[in-house]
Amino acid sequence: MRGLEVIMRLTVPPAPLDIAREFPELVPYARTTTLLYPRAGSPVRDESSLGGPLLWPADEPWPMCAAPDHYNPARDCAVVGPAPVAMVPVLQLFARNVPAMVFPVGADVLQVLWCPLIHSEYDQHSPVPVLRWQSAADLADRRLLDQAPRPYEFDDEYVPRPCVIHATEAVEYPNWDMPEELSERVGKWSEEIEESCGISYYDAFTTQQSKIGGYPGWTQPPNWPICTCGSPMEHLLTISASESCGRWLPVEERTRPGCGWETSDDPELQHDSHEMIMGDGGGIYVFVCRTCPTWPTVHRYDC
Repeated sequence: MRGLEVIMRLTVPPAPLDIAREFPELVPYARTTTLLYPRAGSPVRDESSLGGPLLWPADEPWPMCAAPDHYNPARDCAVVGPAPVAMVPVLQLFARNVPAMVFPVGADVLQVLWCPLIHSEYDQHSPVPVLRWQSAADLADRRLLDQAPRPYEFDDEYVPRPCVIHATEAVEYPNWDMPEELSERVGKWSEEIEESCGISYYDAFTTQQSKIGGYPGWTQPPNWPICTCGSPMEHLLTISASESCGRWLPVEERTRPGCGWETSDDPELQHDSHEMIMGDGGGIYVFVCRTCPTWPTVHRYDC
């Protein structure tokens, strides 16, 4: 079975500067992230994918959204209804492919779906992710759904093209999540190295792609959620419209010698991803509270 294969990991190029030597104050802020590197393909339901089919029991109802205020901005913001809208598969991850990710006891599959319409919940005006933790072993003897129902109404900016993923670990640093005084000094240093090296701190050491763990790729000031139990929630994953890799472009996808941290010259590689625009190049960040036994999640959206 294809799903028993290990997803090919790509090679992250080395950083253009030694951050520990150049700016040692940033070293304590390093975090490991798993970049997903989604690339258009034909994933099957028993493998990790972005926008691909899910392992879903045929005898369980498919998730539907009946939010009274969801709407499609392509239809002059008309509210959709009254019939519920089928959610679309966004992400499926098997524990075997993302070893750095923590799963609940007994689970080894994470599935993310959302209604492909805009929701005004919490004034975020975005889809609302729904997470489901599964056990592949529990599903092995059950009849599985052959094909997910297609939503009768959707905003195509939030419907991903099926992609295989190449989950690859990397180390990143924050773009916003540091003390104000340190942030000011990092910004000044970033300007200096951009003049001398041609790349800023933010391009060299922070990521905004779809990923697991690490830092949210905030484009607006941080908005970290607090769980109802009072605990700060942690960043679980990001689904980003921006898959332009810049200096993070994998070695295997660089099309000419010496291209450094530039993006690929190959237009097929530049656009060979999930094709979601998500507003104005936005990102949806999912947070989890592992202090609570049910692992509640919430999301944030910015663009």
